[in-house]
Amino acid sequence: MTIIYDILKELNSKSFNYKGSRVNFLGLPKFKSYPSNSLRGTMSSLVREGFIEDCDGLYITPKGINYIKKKIDSLKQFDFKFDKNAPRDLIVMFDIPEPKKAEREWLRWHLKKFNYLMIQKSVWVGPSPLPKEFLDYIKSIGLKEDLKTFKLVKGYDFKNKKL
Repeated sequence: MTIIYDILKELNSKSFNYKGSRVNFLGLPKFKSYPSNSLRGTMSSLVREGFIEDCDGLYITPKGINYIKKKIDSLKQFDFKFDKNAPRDLIVMFDIPEPKKAEREWLRWHLKKFNYLMIQKSVWVGPSPLPKEFLDYIKSIGLKEDLKTFKLVKGYDFKNKKL
């Protein structure tokens, strides 16, 4: 064996979590940890649904590319930052139905990003006001009716759980 082989083998043997998937040092997916039946079933369903084709190697079809674009573009990202010491004087409550699970997870992720703290899974408290662009986007994706906000007279004391 050559040193090149040994280096590449070592780099490939280490794995890391990246966006919920196991990847090697180079960022390539590691499929060894998945059962082969699971991979085979997933690949055959991707072929059956027309997302990939198996012609002298696998490639993504136009339908697959559109699916990926829709997933990437489906939920907008916001980079608004509240000060960590800003008073937590806004309660956000939501009841988002199961068919909109991705939107619900997206909302929770953004509330965390906005320095909101979870009281219950669907009740959060944090600084106010929420960014106008964020609220406009909430309306455009059909979550306005599932979300309620309440302005507190004074900030929420998370340590003592008192208003």
